[in-house]
Amino acid sequence: MPRLNAVVNHEVYQTYYKRICECETDRVFCCHQMNHLLDVARIAYIKNLEEGLGFDKELIYVAAVLHDIGKSFQYRQQIPHEIAGERIARRILDSLPTGFTFTDEEKALICLAVRGHRRRHEHMKPIEELFYESDKRSRMCLSCMAEKKCNWNEEEKNMEIII
Repeated sequence: MPRLNAVVNHEVYQTYYKRICECETDRVFCCHQMNHLLDVARIAYIKNLEEGLGFDKELIYVAAVLHDIGKSFQYRQQIPHEIAGERIARRILDSLPTGFTFTDEEKALICLAVRGHRRRHEHMKPIEELFYESDKRSRMCLSCMAEKKCNWNEEEKNMEIII
């Protein structure tokens, strides 16, 4: 997936990804690094196939690696990460080298996935619903050592494996 690798290797992506890693060095709760990002991608792609949503595989993976890219802004400045992340994603997508670009429609879908993944809301678009569900399903609260200290309410916690 050449466009996925162009995104992950982009200087802006690397800058903000490293900031997330720095912020989460001693974090006991869920982290927002590559394991999580790829778990979300894989779950989203499986759900995409099972539900016949028709989203391109590379688009799903790019949206997944970008969906939490604004997390350092939430940690450091209390700016919701989906808002900061959408801006960062747009910046990256608009500056990819020739041969690795996305169409305007693809960019809009990726940015919608980033912006809409965090909270369920009325009139969610299919890409938002896909990423909301995949992000939540990627968390294995049932085996988390910090589950008792987590601020997620009991309805949000994944105490069984659901994909």
